[in-house]
Amino acid sequence: QVQLVESGGGLVHTGDSLRLSCSASRRKSADYCMAWFRQAPGKEREFAAAISWSGGNTYYTDSVKGRFIISRDNAKNTVYLQMNSLTPEDTAVYYCAAVRSTWVATRVEEYDYWGQGTQVTVSS
Repeated sequence: QVQLVESGGGLVHTGDSLRLSCSASRRKSADYCMAWFRQAPGKEREFAAAISWSGGNTYYTDSVKGRFIISRDNAKNTVYLQMNSLTPEDTAVYYCAAVRSTWVATRVEEYDYWGQGTQVTVSS
């Protein structure tokens, strides 16, 4: 069992930056592919970014490429999402997810563990 706790959300203005953190309870979180998904009001949960267990491979959805950076510190069992140049379209609840996997998963149904989410609101 893996418990995930997100933090770092908040209210910012267009063009600002935020860094989200996801702390995993399992000691061997290094075995897990980790990802960030987001869900805007009235929309389905969508993939944002993912990182392989080693941190050597990352994958981003097109709308965040060049603005968001996913990283991980396995010694701290923590995954980060650095979000730059935020726009109102980035407003959503951001969820951390984990799956024991050697590949980078990008679909909601591939992930076994989810955090409770953290709200990110970007005002214009």
